[in-house]
Amino acid sequence: MLAKNRLPGSGHTTPSPPGSPRRSPRYRHSRSKPSARFPAVQPSRTLAHRVSWILLSALLRRQGVFLFAPLIYISCMLLYMGTVSFDVGPIIRHRSPPGSVYKSPQLYAKLRHDMDADNSTADAISTIWKHSYKGGEWKPYVNKSTGALPESTGFIYVEANGGLNQQRTSICNAVAVAGFLNATLVIPNFHFHSIWRDPSKFGDIYDEEFFVNTLANDVRVVDTIPEYLMERYDYNLTNVYNFRVKAWSPIQYYRDSILPKLLEEKVIRISPFANRLSFDAPQPVQRLRCLANYEALRFSEPILTLGETLVKRMKEQSANHGGKYVSVHLRFEEDMVAFSCCVFDGGNQEKQDMIAARERGWKGKFTKPGRVIRPGAIRQNGKCPLTPLEVGLMLRGMGFNKSTYIFLASGQIYNANRTMAPLLEMFPNLQTKEMIASEEELAPYKNFSSRMAAIDYTVCLHSEVFVTTQGGNFPHFLMGHRRYLYGGHSKTIRPDKRKLAILFDNPNIGWRSFKRHMLNMRSHSDSKGFELKRPNDSIYTFPCPDCMSRKNRTTTTDSRPPPPAT
Repeated sequence: MLAKNRLPGSGHTTPSPPGSPRRSPRYRHSRSKPSARFPAVQPSRTLAHRVSWILLSALLRRQGVFLFAPLIYISCMLLYMGTVSFDVGPIIRHRSPPGSVYKSPQLYAKLRHDMDADNSTADAISTIWKHSYKGGEWKPYVNKSTGALPESTGFIYVEANGGLNQQRTSICNAVAVAGFLNATLVIPNFHFHSIWRDPSKFGDIYDEEFFVNTLANDVRVVDTIPEYLMERYDYNLTNVYNFRVKAWSPIQYYRDSILPKLLEEKVIRISPFANRLSFDAPQPVQRLRCLANYEALRFSEPILTLGETLVKRMKEQSANHGGKYVSVHLRFEEDMVAFSCCVFDGGNQEKQDMIAARERGWKGKFTKPGRVIRPGAIRQNGKCPLTPLEVGLMLRGMGFNKSTYIFLASGQIYNANRTMAPLLEMFPNLQTKEMIASEEELAPYKNFSSRMAAIDYTVCLHSEVFVTTQGGNFPHFLMGHRRYLYGGHSKTIRPDKRKLAILFDNPNIGWRSFKRHMLNMRSHSDSKGFELKRPNDSIYTFPCPDCMSRKNRTTTTDSRPPPPAT
């Protein structure tokens, strides 16, 4: 029977829970009496432990005290915060985004000793090109037409804009379009540009007479438009109908849209004309491009003579290397650094110089609302121009030693006294056209950027190794021209600038590891020396197979049929 509730004041009875079973005396005694064999050890308690225990016991006995717990917590926090000084805040270490800091000087300082002490390999210039095309070498194959030209459909006048090699593109494309339309080409006019600021005419840079004679059986080329046509337009070429052709237009556009107007007007103008013809074109059009670029365009006699003189001097100086030298196209002029929006180690002065240069050349382009410039991302994407120091590190890693003779093709290097010093330390035999030519020899070309570039082009064309450090028309034309001259191999080092950005951003890398990466990059350039043109590639960079034919291993005869006579 269940026990009754005996609490006073209850109006009813409720059953009470069953009592807990009594513990065995054995276990009761074992908890109360310590074992003689293992005596109990009382841990020593500090004053803090005793106070904490007393507070906890009081809280457990008086549950209402929990109501004051928030107040107690806040009081303790205020008491603690009163003992902390807010004059010194926590230290936050800010890590710059990858590539946003120019670390190449630190890397050079770390690698310099091991670099100078490395004598493990012979100079690379004598062993660099090992790769051969599996189908044999190539040879130039651009035949001229025979027979009389058909009646002209009219005169085409184009304005070539840009620098030296962008103008060269316009000239070759104009020859191809004029030949395709059976038109007469007027010697192209060079547009004056605010960046290059060169007023040179066609005859100042190229041998005009040689150009006309070479194309005589393929395209009519004249110096001026006949007077009877000029009289119709009040002797002002701006009155001539001008076509605004879209970039990379197919040759069919010229046949369908421009030829009818040419037949009607007898003279048309196309301005601007750079890159206005697709690289993918029929073989007759490609043949005319090849003929213009590799055969008809020859520098004017003064430029050609000086260029060949400088080539001879470079070969004489590098006689210990068999007359072989390395040419480097370095793009570290102020306008290139400004346009890239990359940050180097020039501090605030560099920042101010670049802002001023951008406003001079591209007013408002870089300050448009909403435009965000991320120098770190630009460097990581391989878009920053290589500095002279980085070029030196790369070449030393590729096996070129201090005795290598280098010809540097470049404009005015930004902050040259400071930026060129490391490169000259690594390659004391470095030369420029200003160093190997006298002031009297260069005087006629000093204020003409395109003529100076033509001299650089000539010296680079005949070097054993050509190194490109930045994209552009200059290296693209040189690579194609060198393939045309050297059996299809460009003999050009094209560095992987994305990979270089990662390596230069790692000051902890060792010399052996860095050198291994550079040798792999050099080997890759060798294997890519032979490349065939794909549909959308430039024929001025990849002349095979449109401008060249493969040599037969047993005979020198060509298996390709000659171009049809027109």
